[in-house]
Amino acid sequence: MSAAFLQQGPVSVTDYRCSLGPHDIPFTEVHNGFSIAYVRKGSFACEALGQSYDLVAGSLLVGRPGDEYVCSHEHHACGDECLHFQFAPELAETLAPDPETWRAAAMPPLPELMVAGELAQAVADDRSDLGLDEVGLLLASRFAEAMTGTKRARGRIRAADRRRVVETALWIDAYSHRAIDLDSAAGKAELSAFHFLRLFTRVLGVSPHQYLVRSRLRRAARLLAEDERAITDVAFDVGFGDLSNFVRTFHRAAGVSPRGFRRMAKGDRQLVQARLAATLV
Repeated sequence: MSAAFLQQGPVSVTDYRCSLGPHDIPFTEVHNGFSIAYVRKGSFACEALGQSYDLVAGSLLVGRPGDEYVCSHEHHACGDECLHFQFAPELAETLAPDPETWRAAAMPPLPELMVAGELAQAVADDRSDLGLDEVGLLLASRFAEAMTGTKRARGRIRAADRRRVVETALWIDAYSHRAIDLDSAAGKAELSAFHFLRLFTRVLGVSPHQYLVRSRLRRAARLLAEDERAITDVAFDVGFGDLSNFVRTFHRAAGVSPRGFRRMAKGDRQLVQARLAATLV
C-alpha cells in the first residue's frame, strides 16, 4: 500500500493506493481518528464492528478512534484507491453531534456522497481552486445528513454470492455509459433477475439500477470538474438519454445544478458555503 499525504491539520487528507489481491493475507487495523475514505476505484471487503461490508467505487469507509477493522481483496485482483479524510475530534463532533454517526463503519454508494467525493477528488487532482478542507467538510456534512435515513441489510452471505455481486458491480461501473437493464446484469452474474436483485441490494445496500445511475452521476461529476464540454454532451457521454432527466437527477444528488457544480469545482466558495450551511442546519 502507498500513501501520499496531501494535507495535514484539523482536516488531514491522504491519497491511499492499495495493490493487495486475493492471495494476500488480511490483517487487523485500527482507526486512529474520525475519518471518511471515499473509494474512487476498485473494491474491497471489510469486517468492522461485527458486520461485513463490500465496498465498491462510490462507497465510504468510516472510522472512529480505536475501532478495529479488517480489509481483504478476495473479489478483485487490482486493489483499490481511496481519498482519506481525517477530522480533528472537536471538528468531528461539530459535523456529527451524535457519536453513533461515526459507528457507521461503511456507507453504500449514495448519490449525494458520490458527487461530493468526486468534487473532493477534483480538488486533490488540482482540477479545482477549492481547498481540500472545504470539500472534506462538505463530504462529512453530507455523510452525517445521509446517516439519518440509511439502513443496510445485515447477515452473512456466502462468499461466492458476494463475489458475484461485486464483480457485477465492477462491470456495471465500467460500462455505465451503455444501456444496462436488470436482465443483462443478472445474466452477467449468472443468476435469475429476481434472485440477483435481492442479492445485489442486500450486499451493497443499493439496487443494480441505483448503482448504475450513481455510477453515471459519479462520472458526470468528474467530467464537469475536468473540462468545459457542454452539459448536454456530458449527460449523453455518461449514459443519460435525456438532458432534463440528467439535470434533475444531478441536482437532487448534488444540491446544485450541473452548471452550479461546475462553478463549485472552479472555486466558487459562495456555493460551497451555501451547500454546507444547508446540510448543517
